[in-house]
Amino acid sequence: MKRLHPLLLLTIAASSVLVAATLRAESAVVPAARIAIVGDSITEQKLYSKFLECYLLACSGVSNVQVMQFGWGGETAGGFANRVENDLAAFHPTVVTLCYGMNDGGYQPWKTEIGAGYEKNMRGVLSKLDRMGVKEIVIGSPGAVDTNFFRPGQKMGEQPSHVAYNDNLAHLRDIDKQLAAENRQRFADVHGAMVAAMQKANEKLGPTYDVCGGDGFHPGPNGQLLMAYAFLKGLGVDGAIGEIAVDLKGPQEAAVKPSKGHAVTRASRANGTATIDLESSRWPFCFEGNGKGSGSTRSILPFVAFNEDLNRFMLKVTGLETAKARVTWGKESLEFSKEQLAAGVNLPAEFSKTPFDDAFAHLQGAVAEKQKFETFMIKQIVTDFRMIPDIATDKETQQAAGVLTKKLMNRWEQFDKAAHEQLQSVKHTLLVETLQ
Repeated sequence: MKRLHPLLLLTIAASSVLVAATLRAESAVVPAARIAIVGDSITEQKLYSKFLECYLLACSGVSNVQVMQFGWGGETAGGFANRVENDLAAFHPTVVTLCYGMNDGGYQPWKTEIGAGYEKNMRGVLSKLDRMGVKEIVIGSPGAVDTNFFRPGQKMGEQPSHVAYNDNLAHLRDIDKQLAAENRQRFADVHGAMVAAMQKANEKLGPTYDVCGGDGFHPGPNGQLLMAYAFLKGLGVDGAIGEIAVDLKGPQEAAVKPSKGHAVTRASRANGTATIDLESSRWPFCFEGNGKGSGSTRSILPFVAFNEDLNRFMLKVTGLETAKARVTWGKESLEFSKEQLAAGVNLPAEFSKTPFDDAFAHLQGAVAEKQKFETFMIKQIVTDFRMIPDIATDKETQQAAGVLTKKLMNRWEQFDKAAHEQLQSVKHTLLVETLQ
């Protein structure tokens, strides 16, 4: 691709943002989508990629989605540009998410040369993906480094290390945003999501709580949930998991209207208590941990709008004649006012334990095993095909590589099937008890 003059690029970016927003308002996640999650060692940690895949399979409401992660420790955009066509060929993705920049910044203060090299390599990646026929690309920015844990007490130039390097990463983020606008592709502001949540978390929880990892740049589950949040927003998923509307007026039978993905198997009302038995094929996203440390996805929720934007499983109760009611969901009970219930209560945001937790944990386990195999398959075998002498011209060698690729993909399909088999409907019960 020809490099444009910066002023012209800014003009194009400014005008293209509105066009891109219009063209990309719909979700990239459609039935039978094949989504490749690409990035460096932070991707190879297989945490945000696991969260993404579990959400897309269980929470998106979209059928037959398949996901493969292509994380590679220490990689830059230029490194992926060298392997993109070879490594993605076996999967044939329709959607690709990209997350580079952490290593591209060189762990030094920002210089225009760093940006020029990064832009060139990202353009190379985008050009090759275009030639491969990938129509939907989410250009994710690099993440961030931790305020308290990235090279504590050290400086880069005249600034504290974390300040200088986050400035560098912010510049790379802006390049990604410009490229997305220019190419009319999607953008995920991973850097902005992590910095914003980290500032809030530091104010509330203090300097011992890491958001970007104990080493300063490899996030734990909390920071990786922020990354998943940014990419899900970039993919344009519908965060409306479902709504259960309950009308307590009228006959003894509770009037219940569930949204798509949820079915009422029984509903009754007696002695001021409505009992609603449900079966749900679309799950809310479930969180882990004690809600305190960086190893807990739940701990970051107060500092990011994950539930509000992506995880809305609403209970609306009308016809309540008392000031409040107790809602029991699974093994936990909470009290809400009449006004709260009429407006709608977001169940996964309010309840620390849900009836979906066990099913979600089993899904995460199956996805983790699948993604572990993907790293082995790509890094240990498939990527080396491009190193075989004369493979570009030797048909016999190409056929041999094709046979091995088919066998690997057959094994991958077994892992993928095992993950999809976890997607059974979950039976659960809601009790609404009127309180004086």
